[in-house]
Amino acid sequence: MKTAQQPASPSRATLFSYALGAVPFGIKDGGFSAFLLIFYAQVMGAPTQAVGLVIMAVLIFEACLDPLVGRLSDNLRSRWGRRHPFMYLSAIPAAVTFCLLWRPPEHLGEVGLVAYLGLMALLVRTFITGYEIPSAALAPELVSGYDARTRLLSYRYLMGWLGGLALYIAAMKVFLRPDAGHPVGQLNPAGYADYGVAAALVMLATMLASAIGTQRRVLISRAPPATGPQLRLGPEILAVLRHRTFASVLAATLFCAAAAGLSRAASLYFSLYFWEFTADQIALFAVAGVGSAFIAVALAQVVARRVEKPVAARALLVVGAAVASGAVVLRLLGVLPDNGSPWLFPLVLTQDVVAGACTITATILCSSMVADVVEDWELKTGRRSEGLFFAAVAFVNKAVSGIGISAAALLLALAQFPQQARPGEVPADALLRLGMTYAPAIFLLYAAAAYALRGYGITRRMHEQTLRRLAELREEKGE
Repeated sequence: MKTAQQPASPSRATLFSYALGAVPFGIKDGGFSAFLLIFYAQVMGAPTQAVGLVIMAVLIFEACLDPLVGRLSDNLRSRWGRRHPFMYLSAIPAAVTFCLLWRPPEHLGEVGLVAYLGLMALLVRTFITGYEIPSAALAPELVSGYDARTRLLSYRYLMGWLGGLALYIAAMKVFLRPDAGHPVGQLNPAGYADYGVAAALVMLATMLASAIGTQRRVLISRAPPATGPQLRLGPEILAVLRHRTFASVLAATLFCAAAAGLSRAASLYFSLYFWEFTADQIALFAVAGVGSAFIAVALAQVVARRVEKPVAARALLVVGAAVASGAVVLRLLGVLPDNGSPWLFPLVLTQDVVAGACTITATILCSSMVADVVEDWELKTGRRSEGLFFAAVAFVNKAVSGIGISAAALLLALAQFPQQARPGEVPADALLRLGMTYAPAIFLLYAAAAYALRGYGITRRMHEQTLRRLAELREEKGE
């Protein structure tokens, strides 16, 4: 007997539409992580620490909003399904506010500029939350298999990376170009405004395409019945966090997100000032990121079939931790070639590809592990809370642009990095301090993620047993 959640295998078009839904988040996340700090601090002249504090304040707001949206979408019953009304209503406002984020009015002053950043960042994150959490929560409803979920979430992660990287490449190669008044293109404010328009249009198109493409699946499926006792939001959040297996993967995701956010927020600083790469070379890092993402998609599916997901993720995170900090450590030890050497760029680029492949694969496996927790939770409580679980994960992933940017701002402050600096003019001791704080921070964050996964307790065999038991229970109830 087919379950209410899985009336039939979804078509490839439906699965592609689901994967496409990660593009808006990838674009938003890429913009926040790679450009937001340098745009407001170095281009517009806002205080670096104030920018970091504003981002953290917005993140605290999301801590309340994410589970609320997740819970609402879990319990909504409408002719459009549980998730899709949120997705449709969020699309246009998310695109408009993201565009405005990169167009602050002139003559605001430092206080006004920081206030404008706070308002726009708050609105962008609010509307992205309204879309991303219901969209991501469709995964357990679309597929239930142990390997099928890894495959589906691999493709969704890949699409998110491709979306973010495509706009990053466009920004570096098309929009952030030097002109007479701005010899360094990354410090040209007009380029960021054009980037915001292009990114907003792509976000809107992919949001609507994903929602429409998965809508038919919802219309032919029945919403799962509310079989378990309903708790108030606060007690249910606490109950979810007390689930030891979920708490383990959530903690690992938090550390991975913070490490990735720190790396991405600091990457442009390192490329411009630490390594002194050219704009064309910096753009190639985005191309290399695409390569890392493709490698990770293939690697995640291979290792998940041969090794238990948490074991594979831990091993990959340990390797990724060592490689991600390797180039900076070697520079501090005087091993790497000097800036301008033809050997430096390919060495740093290779390190970036390997580290990215390892950490992205681990992140994909963690996402798949979260989906596997849904049925374990249902078996124990009688409730399906995909929205709440994915809300927690979404909040953690948004720490990539929240905690990551704030951590990067803190490292820059500790290094006494000058504002509105030009490449080649930063004092050597400031660069030394930046490297000495960044390398151990990135290593420890990824290592902590590997350690956290020691508490994950769902194996392939246990997941298959859980699915069989749930099917039996639904059949007994005539669902």
